Amino acid sequence: MSDVDFKQALTDAGIPTTEDGLRKSWEKEVAAQGSKLSNTSAYSPFWRLITALVTKPVMWLIGFVSDTVLPNFFVKTARDKWLDTLAWAVNVERKGATKAKGMLLFTRDAAGGALELPAGVLVQSASINGHIYQVATTQAATFADGLMQLEVPVEAQDFGSGYNLAPGYYAILPVPIAGIAQVVNADGWLIAPGADPEPDDQLRLRVRNQFSAVNQWHTDAVYRAMISAFPGVRPDGVYFLHGAPRGPGSANAYVLFDADVPAATYLEQINAHIRDQGNHGHGDDLLVMVMPQTQHALKLTVWPRPLLTVDQRTKLQADIALFIRAAFRESTAGDYQPTLTYPQSRFSFSRLGEELHQQFAGIESLRFDNADIVSELTIPRITSLQVVLA
Repeated sequence: MSDVDFKQALTDAGIPTTEDGLRKSWEKEVAAQGSKLSNTSAYSPFWRLITALVTKPVMWLIGFVSDTVLPNFFVKTARDKWLDTLAWAVNVERKGATKAKGMLLFTRDAAGGALELPAGVLVQSASINGHIYQVATTQAATFADGLMQLEVPVEAQDFGSGYNLAPGYYAILPVPIAGIAQVVNADGWLIAPGADPEPDDQLRLRVRNQFSAVNQWHTDAVYRAMISAFPGVRPDGVYFLHGAPRGPGSANAYVLFDADVPAATYLEQINAHIRDQGNHGHGDDLLVMVMPQTQHALKLTVWPRPLLTVDQRTKLQADIALFIRAAFRESTAGDYQPTLTYPQSRFSFSRLGEELHQQFAGIESLRFDNADIVSELTIPRITSLQVVLA
């Protein structure tokens, strides 16, 4: 976390931080008081008593000061409740965990008659590196006669950003329902993103940003503070475009979400917070938008190790696809941890290939057909992905 050595800082200040240093300090102080010591051996009863009664408690105190107290005095190195206290001092609170909410599209196999879906129907994803995510319908819904498809509101079974999966991931009914042929989270399914309890590194960024926003003039820092206070928005995921992109006095703020992009209604909540409460700046007009996307068709050829069985090859192929999709932000770092795509950066397929080798021992060799993606103020997304086993 930090290259600051607080124990060395104590030493530089002349404070002894080792048992040997403390012993020399005791001897010096005893001599200064005019006492004579005839036996200063470490095995003498006197010095064993001094070590037990004085030296060891002082060592505990020095360790507590250097390893806990001093690091937690500073935003750069503070953690947990200590960081919460520093954040409170600049009017920032750690964001709590939230559950993902959205709409799933149910399709039935015949249009005739009415079909009722009860509340609490579970829909889950396939296993993503051992993790299965489930959402449940939050209210009963009914297919009217002649209606083939129906959108039903759902909520994640638990808190966290891992449930913000990209379209197409929620497609499994663990308990089949008679008359239902298919279920899927379609484009724009996410109404409100799930979020984990805000980690220290993100809270630390918001605290640092608050020092720039303290004047409350409507600068980037002030807008970043307002926008990143919403669940699912990282403080380092807000990008600004100046230069009057929509005419004089206008600026855009683009938000990069960790996984799936929430529905337009969620962005409207953020814009309403800025617009309706009189939070204007950059001239007159700031509009919060989702980070623009570029679309890419990916193809990867993989040579598996020859001793893999048919089932192992099939699983390897599916897991590689999920890993690549994770790199393109279709799931979160709780499942796989590849190098992610970012705006204003180069996405390296050679690095992605290296990470695939590290993650999957069953890969003998691989080759991407794609060249590196160089992004401006955009984020790359996948239109199609082919993983071909050679």
